[in-house]
Amino acid sequence: MSRFLAGFAVGALMCAGSALAADLPGKFEGVTVDAKLIGGQQYEALYARIAEWEKATGAKVNVLSKKNHFELDKEIKSDIATGNITWCVGSNHSSFAPQYPDIYTDLAALLPKEEIDAFVPANIASSTLDGKLVMLPRAQFDVSALYYQKSLYQDDAKKAAFKEKYGYDLAPPDTWQQVTDQATFFSNPPDFYGTQYAGKEEAINGRFYEMLVAEGGEYLDADGKPTFNSEAGVRALDWFVNLYKAKAVPAGTTNYLWDDLGQGFASGTIAVNLDWPGWASFFNDPKSSKVAGNVGVKVQPAGSSGKRTGWSGHHGFSVTESCANKEAAASLVWFLTNEDSQKLESAAGPLPTRSAVWDFNIQQAESDPYRKEVLTAFQEAAKHAFAVPQTPSWIEISNAVYPELQAAILGDKTSKEALDAAAEKATQILEDAGAL
Repeated sequence: MSRFLAGFAVGALMCAGSALAADLPGKFEGVTVDAKLIGGQQYEALYARIAEWEKATGAKVNVLSKKNHFELDKEIKSDIATGNITWCVGSNHSSFAPQYPDIYTDLAALLPKEEIDAFVPANIASSTLDGKLVMLPRAQFDVSALYYQKSLYQDDAKKAAFKEKYGYDLAPPDTWQQVTDQATFFSNPPDFYGTQYAGKEEAINGRFYEMLVAEGGEYLDADGKPTFNSEAGVRALDWFVNLYKAKAVPAGTTNYLWDDLGQGFASGTIAVNLDWPGWASFFNDPKSSKVAGNVGVKVQPAGSSGKRTGWSGHHGFSVTESCANKEAAASLVWFLTNEDSQKLESAAGPLPTRSAVWDFNIQQAESDPYRKEVLTAFQEAAKHAFAVPQTPSWIEISNAVYPELQAAILGDKTSKEALDAAAEKATQILEDAGAL
C-alpha cells in the first residue's frame, strides 16, 4: 500500500526531508481544506470524488471558487497583491505556474517518492520550479504527435518516385528533415499540401520554441536572457520559412490557429499534421472527417540535434505555503490525481500523467486498433514533452515575437533579422519586468 508522509512532529524532521508515515489518504478529523478550483462541466466527475476523500479522511473541503483558468489566475494574483492567500489547494497549469511559484509548497516533501515516481517523468519535470514540485499533474495533459494519411505511404508509384528523388524509402517521417522532404514531395497547390502549421500568436511562438529545442537551442539561457536568435534558432525558423516558400503549406497558414489546422487535416487536403490529442477522435469520425479510416499516428519527429519536439502543457493541483494543514491538503491533491482519478478523467479522452494509467488505457483499447495506435503514439510523445520557458512573461513575449516570425515566413526579413528583432523585444519585456 502507498505510504503518506505526514505528521511532522519535529521541525528537524522536515529539514531532513523525512517524516512519520501513515497510510494514504490519511486521517484528518475536523480539518477543513479551502480550495480554489478550475470550473467547467468536464471537471465535475472528478470533483464528485471529493466526497469519497472526505469520507475516508474525516476532513471537509470548502470550495471557494470554480472559474476558468484565466479568471482563476486573475483571482490568485489579486490574492497575492492583497496578502490574502488563506486557502490551501488551488488548480494550476504548467503555463501559469511560473507566474507565482513562491506561494506554493514543495509536494515532494509531503508525498512519498514512489507516488511521485508513478507519474510520467516529463510531467513531473514540468511541474518542478527551482527544484520545488509546485503541483501534482492530473489527467489533463497535451503534447503533439504526428497524424498522417496512411494511403500516401501505400502508393507504389509514390514510393518509387520518392525513392528516386530523395534516395530513401518513403515511410511516415521520424525527423523534421524527412517532414520537409515529404511535405514538398506530396504538395500539389492549391489542391493539396504536404503539411501546415499555426502561424500567429502564441501558437507559432510555441511551435518555433519546440523546433528550436529540437535543433539544440534554448529560448532563454540559464540567466533568463533570450537566446533564440542563435544558429539553432535560424535553423528552426528556416523550417517554417522554407516550407512556405516551397508552397508546401497553405498560403493562409500565417493566419491559422488550432481549429484551422484540425479542420484542414480533416478536409483531406493535408498529408502530415503535427497536432494535439484532442483531435484524434474527430479525425477518425466519418461525420467530421474525410480522412476517417485513413489516419495514422506516430511519435513527433526529431530535429537535427536528435531531440524531438515536445511543447506541452498540463493541469494540476497545488498546495499553498500558507496552508495551516499541508498534510491534509497534499492528501487531497494526491487523491484527485491518483490512479482511480486519472482512469476516470482519461476515459473521457484526456491524456493521463501516470504511467500505469497509460498502460491501463492501452489495454482497454485492445479491441480498437485506432485508439490503441493513438494512445501508443501519445504515450511515446509524452516521454519527450517539455513545458514553456519558466517565465511569467511568456505570453507577453509571445505577442511580441510572433509578428517577427511572420515577417520571416512572408519574406519581409531574413530569419536572422527577424530573430534579432524578436530577441531585442523580448529582452526589453524581461527588463521591464525586473527579470533581467
